Amino acid sequence: MLASNSDTICAIATPPGKGGVGIIRISGKQALPIARRISHKENLTPRLANYVTLFDPNGDAIDSALLIYFKGPHSFTGEDVVELQTHGSPVVLTMLLRVLTQYGARPALPGEYSKRAYLNDKIDLIQAEAIADLINASTESAALSAQRSLTGSFSTQINSFLENLINLRVFVEAAIDFPEEEIDFIGEHKVINKLTGLIADLAAIIQTARTGQLLQEGSTFALVGAPNAGKSSLLNCLAGVDRAIVTDIAGTTRDTLDTTVDISGMPVTFVDTAGLRETSDIVEKVGIERTLSAIEHADFVLFIVDGSVHSGRVSLEQLVPPLLADTLRQKPILGVINKSDKITGDALILEGIDSSVVISAKLGLNVDSLKDRICELVGLSTSYDATFSARERHLSQLNFALTFLQTGFEQLSYSGASELLAEDLRQAQTAMSQITGAFTSDDLLGEIFSNFCIGK
Repeated sequence: MLASNSDTICAIATPPGKGGVGIIRISGKQALPIARRISHKENLTPRLANYVTLFDPNGDAIDSALLIYFKGPHSFTGEDVVELQTHGSPVVLTMLLRVLTQYGARPALPGEYSKRAYLNDKIDLIQAEAIADLINASTESAALSAQRSLTGSFSTQINSFLENLINLRVFVEAAIDFPEEEIDFIGEHKVINKLTGLIADLAAIIQTARTGQLLQEGSTFALVGAPNAGKSSLLNCLAGVDRAIVTDIAGTTRDTLDTTVDISGMPVTFVDTAGLRETSDIVEKVGIERTLSAIEHADFVLFIVDGSVHSGRVSLEQLVPPLLADTLRQKPILGVINKSDKITGDALILEGIDSSVVISAKLGLNVDSLKDRICELVGLSTSYDATFSARERHLSQLNFALTFLQTGFEQLSYSGASELLAEDLRQAQTAMSQITGAFTSDDLLGEIFSNFCIGK
């Protein structure tokens, strides 16, 4: 049977495993009757904690609990909601869920509570997604940015921008529909000026959203270089623990090893890889194949070179086989000249790599500068005070809207095509409305909420 939004749902809202307290939430029209039935208590005042005993259908006590009733629409989902706070025994919680389903509730689907809150206009789609982002945040900065989105910071900016966009659209279409009024919006530069302002405002929102996305999703860097360049030492230095085996023997690393590090509030996953070189060793060949796969799936590459061995101007082809050099160039590269404590000759210059930094992974020298360069490479802003959490979906729609506005600007500036501008403004409005969910397909909603945890 297909799930219905009119069903009464139930789910455990606390993490799996044993704990001092376990929470079950019930939401829907039958939440209050089910609560009365399982607690044998008729008088349940909204928002008042009731100490009750919970019973099964045979009248046997299952556990004592705090029961709180939230009368809709004054609840998270906008429906009648009942929260049961029991002892955190997985056995007890499972027994209670079974009883609740016997009384007419069904197990909630992933994200169904948040989806109902969205459908009942308690939150918009940005805020719903921010709930999942807050739960999954891996750094303090990510958690704070998700909290800002949850409280409406991102939504406020989108809605304010939409209001200005709609006002401009109305003005343009009025000039088209009522030409006898002689609204010379081009000559007076009213539309041009307003459109220029909208483009600038949207570009600023995109920059902030990009930072928010990085704080939530992070980036992946493949640590790549010749054997014994210091890749594993650098991984251990960045992680602050000995994650990788480090020896003076070239080719020690045969497989990929990854760890995630908080760099300026952004979760960065570093993948240590096997050294790139020509080899007849079967096992090492497999390791190099995995290195190439790691490069393919990474966002960026840290190309690590032993600065004590090489000096002067050196190209990638001189450090790794040419075919591997071609693979490396498919990704943005940051050069890392390692072992600065052992450099005695001329400085090493990496040809074909725009940016590089000199460090000593073993001694931790200049690693902070490396972290700063990493932030610059990914485009991470240094100020997070106004940052909100954002996703690739949001950035995609923001960029769509920006493209339509820029196209409209060109249509108006070079050909005076106000009709085409009106269509571009309409398309931009549609793209922006999809961000908050004012205009969203059911398929998209299903995809978004399916990634939530059950109980939220």
